[in-house]
Amino acid sequence: MTALTTPSATSPGRRGGGGAHRRNGHGRFRAMWDATPLTYLALIVALVLSIFPIYWMIVVATRSNDVVSDVPPPVLPGGQFFDNAGRLFDNPDAYFAQGLLNSAIASGAVTISTVFFASLAGFAFAKLRFRGKNALLLTIIATMMIPVQMGIIPLYMIMVKIGWQGGLQAVIVPFLVTGFGVFMMRQYTQQAVPDELIEAARVDGCTTFGIYWRVVLPALRPAAGVLGLLTFMQTWNEFMWPLAVLSPENPTVQVSINNLSNAYFSDYTLMFAGTTFAVLPLLVVFIIFGRQIIGGIMEGAIKA
Repeated sequence: MTALTTPSATSPGRRGGGGAHRRNGHGRFRAMWDATPLTYLALIVALVLSIFPIYWMIVVATRSNDVVSDVPPPVLPGGQFFDNAGRLFDNPDAYFAQGLLNSAIASGAVTISTVFFASLAGFAFAKLRFRGKNALLLTIIATMMIPVQMGIIPLYMIMVKIGWQGGLQAVIVPFLVTGFGVFMMRQYTQQAVPDELIEAARVDGCTTFGIYWRVVLPALRPAAGVLGLLTFMQTWNEFMWPLAVLSPENPTVQVSINNLSNAYFSDYTLMFAGTTFAVLPLLVVFIIFGRQIIGGIMEGAIKA
């Protein structure tokens, strides 16, 4: 009699069947993440909804006020953009050129200062040992829970007390560093900079600030780019605090655009022309910082 044998769990046939089952499982899992026509349709709709306000802003900026309220509204740009831009910069109530200059100075100074001090503090909180570190970190995190609007009145009283009311330093100095920036850079430093690298720099005789400048800061370039982009955009778009503390003759760009309208008449073509000029620096900064962010990420991936 011949004994009937059954394939065991460890036989090649069973192993092959298990491998095929796993491959089918991986295939179904990958199929869940493959792009479908519905995915492309949703992306196109999101892209159109995101770009349309900017396009409509340009259309109104190139038209005259008598066609803004037409039904149906115009959908193609006109030919009056340069005329509107000339009226914008010649408007005696807007001080638009001064507003652009003030916003550029304030946004640049706040961005550079925030990236420097936030990365320096983040390095200290992540890699250095000192007394009261956790308590200070909790205090910085607690400041993120307080809305900026709640501090406008006491901050305004301080500006008046020290004589900074109406000056550009009143828009720059209170925002030289933020709790969000410190916390963000602390989290990134803790993950991106190994302790062995810092110890090796100390063995080579590098000072603490030298370690930050030569070792830590280059590793923080992707996070510094993101923080710089967010800080520049937030400072450039800030409206309430500059409106409260600056004089009408020394505004930022957002206050200048607000000065174009009054209680009796709103010149929409001038407002949208000013908004167009106000958006252009943000686009340029986004392109510059975006390339740095992508370059830093790719460089880190290659080194890894």
